[in-house]
Amino acid sequence: MALSARICLLALVLVLAPAATAATKPGSLPAVPNPAGLAGFLALQPVPKRKPPSLGQRAVRIAAGELGVPYRYGGSSPSGFDCSGLVAYVYGKLGVRLPHNAAAQYGYGRPVARGSLRPGDLVFFHGLGHVGLYIGRGRIIHAPQSGERVEIQSLAARSGSVEGARRVVRA
Repeated sequence: MALSARICLLALVLVLAPAATAATKPGSLPAVPNPAGLAGFLALQPVPKRKPPSLGQRAVRIAAGELGVPYRYGGSSPSGFDCSGLVAYVYGKLGVRLPHNAAAQYGYGRPVARGSLRPGDLVFFHGLGHVGLYIGRGRIIHAPQSGERVEIQSLAARSGSVEGARRVVRA
């Protein structure tokens, strides 16, 4: 039984037990349940610790905060991004310096097969001329082209032009 359910059950026992006792013995003080008897019933278990988010997951969160920012050739700030500028900005916020060039970014991290993509992986297109950040469930976030904004797009929509993918790792 989950810890929160056990706590709720304990609260219910503590509230209802005195009322039931008082109802059966008019004029008497309500009895307090024996805590030792409840200890076996509640057998507390440690709460499992969550793993901290990976570098890639943290990158996806930062990139998601930039959705809607306009495309700007050479841009690498929230006032405007191009594709590699967005990736460099996101990982720069996490202390990882990447060049502001998609083809050069392809030289960082380690290769990843398309079937093994994880959030935060860099996905390259058009002869390494474009890069997006994989966010999971077959989607990327990227700064597409002039006149558009940072957006989420299905990888399937770009599947023919995928050149490769890289997983950024801390040095």
